Amino acid sequence: MHIDAHQHFWRIDRGDYGWLTPAQGALYRDFLPADLAPTLARLDIGKTILVQAAPTLAETAFLLALAETTPFVAGVIGWIDFTAADAHETISLMAANPRLVGLRPMVQDFDDPNWLLRLDLVPAIKSMVSHRLVFDALVRPQHLNALRTFVDRFPDLAVVVDHGAKPEIRHAVHASWQSDLRAIAAHSRVSCKLSGLIAEAAADWRPEQVLPYCDRLLQIFGPDRLLWGSDWPVVNLAGGYDVWRMLTAQALQDLKPAERAAILGGNARRVYLSHGRGIA
Repeated sequence: MHIDAHQHFWRIDRGDYGWLTPAQGALYRDFLPADLAPTLARLDIGKTILVQAAPTLAETAFLLALAETTPFVAGVIGWIDFTAADAHETISLMAANPRLVGLRPMVQDFDDPNWLLRLDLVPAIKSMVSHRLVFDALVRPQHLNALRTFVDRFPDLAVVVDHGAKPEIRHAVHASWQSDLRAIAAHSRVSCKLSGLIAEAAADWRPEQVLPYCDRLLQIFGPDRLLWGSDWPVVNLAGGYDVWRMLTAQALQDLKPAERAAILGGNARRVYLSHGRGIA
């Protein structure tokens, strides 16, 4: 089964998407299961991992409720305040819902590049480990040094790097991004999403500008630790779901069928759904 390991839903009138303003153009409207279902059916994608887009407990509750009535949603990556004094208790309560498969702080929005090294995160991370929740790392290249130390600090935590750590494709910057990711990938429990890359390219991007970054991620993580995701509906700003699917098909065309199957679904199932969490 093919799994989209990274997609979003939102309803604007909920009021907690601080980043989502009319300036976001085509994204500034509701995106709900009925909008995505036809695309999944057409492309034979059976399940998705639904990812938070607002830093509130209320949005996570909203997503979990959607998951209960949306058969194609296999699991939810939610949000908590990792620095709250009662974070470990909040995680324990939330983890009672098997549809919750992971948590994600929106690190890319923090001014402090070393936020991941805060000691007050420790109770929350330990609770995640005990409940077998995955840590989705929404980071940019400037956060990778801290992420490397973070991964060292929590050897039992499963980590997935979102969107290849958002390399600066529009500026053709990749040297330090590549070396930093390679150091992080030395830990076998760290995986990476093959998602979001065209959003980091220039508006008039061409395949030859993006494909080398797909190739580097494949070289760094290998076919057993890459998870394909659409980043829908954000991907609509950079070409759309079908364009990204076709581009990544080109990037993976030389792999063995079993390797492609792993990236397109098997790895997501293993990482997110193999510990009694999620709805397979």
